[in-house]
This record gives sequence, C-alpha cells and structure tokens, in this order.
Amino acid sequence: MAAGGFCKLPNGTVVVALNLPSPAAPAGGSVRFLVHAPNRARALTRLRNLGLRSVYLRGNAAPPTPDEITAVLHHPDGLIWRTAPVAGVPGGPERAQELWHPIRALLRRPAPQT
Repeated sequence: MAAGGFCKLPNGTVVVALNLPSPAAPAGGSVRFLVHAPNRARALTRLRNLGLRSVYLRGNAAPPTPDEITAVLHHPDGLIWRTAPVAGVPGGPERAQELWHPIRALLRRPAPQT
C-alpha cells in the first residue's frame, strides 16, 4: 500500500504526495511523487496516465511538507519525484536529500546502443 497525503491550497487546488515502491531500488526503496492539480482525482489521473495504473490515495497519513509544496508549485510541469529516504538505513532520513527531478527524467528511456 502506498503512503501519501494531500494539502488543499488557498486558491482551491491541491498538492498530492505519494510514496510508491521503486522496482529499481533495493528492498524497501520507494519513490516520492508530488503532483499539483485542481483536485485529488485529477492528480491521481495524471499519474495513472503516465503508466502508474494502480495508484490510490487512502487517507492523509503522509501529507506534503511545506518545502515539498514550494518545490512542486515552482516547477512548470507540476509533477516531480525523488527517491524517498528509508528510516533505519545508514544515511537514511538524516542524509542530504537529493534534488527533485521532473517526471520526464523518470520516463526517459535509455538510448539504444549500437
């Protein structure tokens, strides 16, 4: 089950944050997605249209932090991601956070080798 949450902004739009398991990361690794959209349903639809078919938001256990909201609001696509820190792993949440990546970086396919 994916952890996540949302925050409604004063202008009526929402920012949705979801932690989803990463197939490329070691056991327990996950990716945190942030989506800015007019409503929660549209935010989840944006992720589903990118190929993340079984994305659901149940509850508000891990809402976006103020820093995450600022990051997604300042990105032109309104959809960013980074690997989520794993608690209990050396260098986990205390380690320096990586920068946010646009969704294009995740969906980009490697160039064919000749």
